[in-house]
Amino acid sequence: MPSDTTLLAFDTSAAHCAAALFSNGRVVGTHVDAMSRGQAEHLMPMLESFLAEHGKSWADLTRLGVGVGPGNFTGIRISVSAARGLALGLGIPAIGVSTLDAIRHLHPRATAAVPAPRDMIYAQPPGGAPMLVAASEFPDAVLAPGPEALVAAMAEMAASADARDADRPKPLYIKPADAAPSREGAPVILP
Repeated sequence: MPSDTTLLAFDTSAAHCAAALFSNGRVVGTHVDAMSRGQAEHLMPMLESFLAEHGKSWADLTRLGVGVGPGNFTGIRISVSAARGLALGLGIPAIGVSTLDAIRHLHPRATAAVPAPRDMIYAQPPGGAPMLVAASEFPDAVLAPGPEALVAAMAEMAASADARDADRPKPLYIKPADAAPSREGAPVILP
């Protein structure tokens, strides 16, 4: 990681908008707004004021970090699309970091887990792939810390990642969407 890395990391995969600023080799600040709705409208103004609060602007950033899930379907898409747009507009790399990897960054030997509906968890044991399982299968799994610690871990991971090898961030979906295509045929369009 270059010592001149100035990175903004953010995450909206749960009931929050969270951000961390990484500069001079460390996380210099975090900000979290708890919210279950409205992240799409709230994220960009929050990031703008967070940067200004730390004496930074968009032009000072050398890369971005973004939480890619697992978590809330819409929330993940909000932050990933914002990161892709910012990276394109600013001409800097965006590094996707999964919540499970961020937990493992903080607890390297643990099975990382994120709560899922119906007594399930998204889990990733050491050396394993992410999976959706019953929570009872991994009773000692480590759940995500609070959003400030989580987004700080995402910032540290994104700062140390090799940006040359990074693909555009994309959502981490472990299970298929709950919605299904219609079983009825397409509507008839009248002339």
